[in-house]
Amino acid sequence: MPQQRPILQVGHPILRQTAEAIADLPDVSIDQLVADLIHTLTASHGVGIAAPQVAASVRLVIVASRPNSRYPNAPMMAPVAMINPQIMAYSDQQEWGWEGCLSVPGLRGFVPRYQQIEVQYLTPKGEQKQEILTGFVARIFQHEWDHLNGLLFLDRVKAAHHLITEEAFQAQMNQLVGAAAKVLA
Repeated sequence: MPQQRPILQVGHPILRQTAEAIADLPDVSIDQLVADLIHTLTASHGVGIAAPQVAASVRLVIVASRPNSRYPNAPMMAPVAMINPQIMAYSDQQEWGWEGCLSVPGLRGFVPRYQQIEVQYLTPKGEQKQEILTGFVARIFQHEWDHLNGLLFLDRVKAAHHLITEEAFQAQMNQLVGAAAKVLA
């Protein structure tokens, strides 16, 4: 049965370690970790999570874009467990976007990410997959992949004014929605 695991917070040393590759698949303990990560992610209203965030320093991420209170415009997709993921290619174009993190509560950062990436990973059954991710889903993957390498979105922020509290971010988004509604009315 899946369990919600505590999410490590910024400052915990595991978040700054390079995670270890997973050697043998399939593995019942990895299947349990995948189930726990998906459960934890859903309960936390996130769109992605990496194993180091729950104190498991292994190369496993879950990408699970879906609209929720933190990301109301996120595209819908089923959760995908990616083991030992690699980025094979990047697009030339980057785009800036606001990111939050379950391990850095209360803050958002304006971060550049590649618009399109080609990734390779193993499924929990040990099958190799390769696919192209674009837009918001590519952003999620890059954010989670950073966790596997001991990085946080804070390391990608280029200037102090590119950080904002979650409360201020939501207030600004609500103002934009209100202004757009007035224009369309």
